[in-house]
Amino acid sequence: MHYKKAKGILSPKNSMNLYRGCKHGCIYCDSRSKCYNMEHDFEDIEVKENAIELLEAALKRKRKKCMIGLGAMSDPYMPLEEEIEYTRKALSLIYQYGFGFTAITKSDKILRDIDLLKKINTKTKCVVQMTLTTYDENLCKIIEPNVCTTYERFKTLKRLNEENIQTVVWLCPILPFINDDEYNLRGILNYCIKAKVKGIINFGMGVTLRDGNREYFYKNLDKHFTGLKEKYIRTYANSYILNSPNNEKLMKIFHETCDKHNIMHNNDEIFNYINTFEQKKYKQLKLF
Repeated sequence: MHYKKAKGILSPKNSMNLYRGCKHGCIYCDSRSKCYNMEHDFEDIEVKENAIELLEAALKRKRKKCMIGLGAMSDPYMPLEEEIEYTRKALSLIYQYGFGFTAITKSDKILRDIDLLKKINTKTKCVVQMTLTTYDENLCKIIEPNVCTTYERFKTLKRLNEENIQTVVWLCPILPFINDDEYNLRGILNYCIKAKVKGIINFGMGVTLRDGNREYFYKNLDKHFTGLKEKYIRTYANSYILNSPNNEKLMKIFHETCDKHNIMHNNDEIFNYINTFEQKKYKQLKLF
């Protein structure tokens, strides 16, 4: 871990990353790609030293309330968050200034901040987005080794639902020849149904690879799945989008299941929901 001062914190779309890099070790992570110009080792987490001050200044300047997003590039609930609590401090400011909040995470550590999530949710909207890729727990520990398993994330989604906090699942990536089968898909969908998620984001059954994350992915294929790297190279060469051979069949199951259980599954519709600020109104009680 190291600190570095940032010039700004909020993107034009009101999202932010308090950290750069990650220690979850997910073998497919796109954030390792060279196009993001990370100038340090991915596991040497860069902490934006002045992020909280920048965030407060940005929130004070905003004339119109909006949703503030967290975690598009680096998980806001990595282990170091327990030590420095930048995410919790950011949540406190978001609540203080009356903004909505959404975050993408793979970690059950988000439950540490359920008090703030509930407070935000009483004033406006709080949406927790959680990635689920692998139903089999042993396989999950190989693909996403340093973060809680899919079952633990499912329990987190259920707890959030019990607290009336809306949830959205990212069902991606699905890795060809590894977890691109009906068993895996139906297992994840059953978790989503039981947890009463609002929507499921999916861009097709497959994975994306480019310079930086491709090398790391192939290194882990050699380590855990003997001979599979060669099959990937034969099948996809240097393609960016690697669709599963089972894509059509699995997408049909996905859409039919979501329709049956009234789960949003149109990506544009879900993103519109996530990004739309809502001010909750309460009727004033009459004393006499």
